[in-house]
Amino acid sequence: MIRKLSLATLLFAPVLASAATQLPSNPYLPLELATKAAQTALNTCVAQGHNVSVAVVARDGATKVLLKADNSGPHTASSAEGKAFTSVAMGRDTAGLAQFIATNPANNGLRDMDPRMVIQGGGLPIKFDKALVAGIGVGGAPSGDIDATCAAAGLKAIGAE
Repeated sequence: MIRKLSLATLLFAPVLASAATQLPSNPYLPLELATKAAQTALNTCVAQGHNVSVAVVARDGATKVLLKADNSGPHTASSAEGKAFTSVAMGRDTAGLAQFIATNPANNGLRDMDPRMVIQGGGLPIKFDKALVAGIGVGGAPSGDIDATCAAAGLKAIGAE
């Protein structure tokens, strides 16, 4: 019995060692960068006269940062979180997703996948070296395009794609 265990150990040890060294590491967005992206996005919109909320959501869907400008509407926080969640869950910008659904009605069911999803412009995935690490969402400007421009400023501030 001891001999069989030793033989099995010898046979499988290289496989186990090889598998252990090939496990992917999970990239993530540190809180410091998430905060910097959110603050930059908020400042960009406020400088344009838009009292918005900005959320950064981690890859697992949990909110890391939520900032609400003074005098922002009561709906803006949930809008920002929903856009950030949607962008990280789907791995794409929310305006593009909205357009995709509008031009492909068979995909309208995407809107009902998760109650946290908000499929309107203003949510962008946060990627580093093509690895999806988080999502940022802005809610409260007069259009999704403005929300997305502010979110993009947040990405630029941290060097994200």
